[in-house]
Amino acid sequence: MAERKAIKGMPGVYYRESLTRKWHEKADRCFWICFVDSKTRKLAWERCGWLSEGWTAQAAQRRRYELLEQDRAGEYKPARDRKQDLLTFGALMKDHYLPWSEANKRQSRTDEYLYRLWIEPHLGNKPLSAISPLDVERIKSEVKQAGKAPATVRHVLCVIRQAFNRAGQWGLYGGPNPVSSVKIPKVNNAKYRFLTHDEEGRLLAALRKKSPQTAQISVIALYSGLRLGEITRLKWGHIDRAKGIIRVLDTKTNEGRVVFLTPPVEAVLDELPQGEPDDLLFKSRKKDQVQEVSKSFDRVIEELGLNKGVKDRRLKITFHGLRHTWASRAVQTGVPLYTVAAALGHKTLTMSQRYAHLSDQNLREAFNSVASMEPESQAGQDAQASQNE
Repeated sequence: MAERKAIKGMPGVYYRESLTRKWHEKADRCFWICFVDSKTRKLAWERCGWLSEGWTAQAAQRRRYELLEQDRAGEYKPARDRKQDLLTFGALMKDHYLPWSEANKRQSRTDEYLYRLWIEPHLGNKPLSAISPLDVERIKSEVKQAGKAPATVRHVLCVIRQAFNRAGQWGLYGGPNPVSSVKIPKVNNAKYRFLTHDEEGRLLAALRKKSPQTAQISVIALYSGLRLGEITRLKWGHIDRAKGIIRVLDTKTNEGRVVFLTPPVEAVLDELPQGEPDDLLFKSRKKDQVQEVSKSFDRVIEELGLNKGVKDRRLKITFHGLRHTWASRAVQTGVPLYTVAAALGHKTLTMSQRYAHLSDQNLREAFNSVASMEPESQAGQDAQASQNE
């Protein structure tokens, strides 16, 4: 592209001749204008357009007069800011955020689903600069009134917040994030109910009849404490039968860990067709990674009546409750909480504290053993302690 050249008699109007574009057998010209921005006291350059697009020197001059009037009124915005003002939330999601989410987030499909269902109808056609905290509050209220769990409400708001944050990082938006003024609900995902051995037997028996693969995945969850995503991402190269371990590399916290094989899990591995190291243990009908637990699981839960009459979601049996069952049984058998936390892949003991009440029996036995000591024996021990002093 050639250098900009001033047009005589038209202060602040310039043009550049293209080295490749032609118009009427001559080099095409692109018109530019400039003036001093009264706010920044810097020279502001604006591109108008090409001769081949209908622009002329006179049209560029008129555009300069328009921008000068805006500048005098304090209403002028640089072209970049005006472009940001025109960017809609829908265009941000479609062209930028969702492709980024798919490439970088494991929950990308959930992000897209929540956007289409709850966010797009309200914000899809709105410019980013026109979206207010009140708009976000309306979405929050609608999701809550639909009876969705606080976790869903939180996820919807987080999608909006992350999209605005990314737009700022990518230089697409320079305004405030409207979600910063909206209270995001806190979520208690703790599960306080776990399967009894009888319920486990009935559940697995029914699953084997309805969906053998779901039964196999459920056994691994029950006897390893792995999350669904950790199970469905397992490959044969992660299994070391000789050492009796599973290397869990793709985790929620991005920190790998090792879990030990137990007979029930080994029985499932024996049922599966052996694959190459990079082959998944479990595949969907399309031969790729299983993305979610089969609907057969919820149908079996309903048929068995395991959640009958239970309204509190924290007391309902879900697939994640299988992982909770493993942890609960471990604590009940005397396994220390810090060991349970390491086995589950918790970064801190905070998540594992929900199981602390299950070890009360061990504490009770300690107190009872002290209270049941014979008085004579206690007196003898006190005397011995005095001599030692």
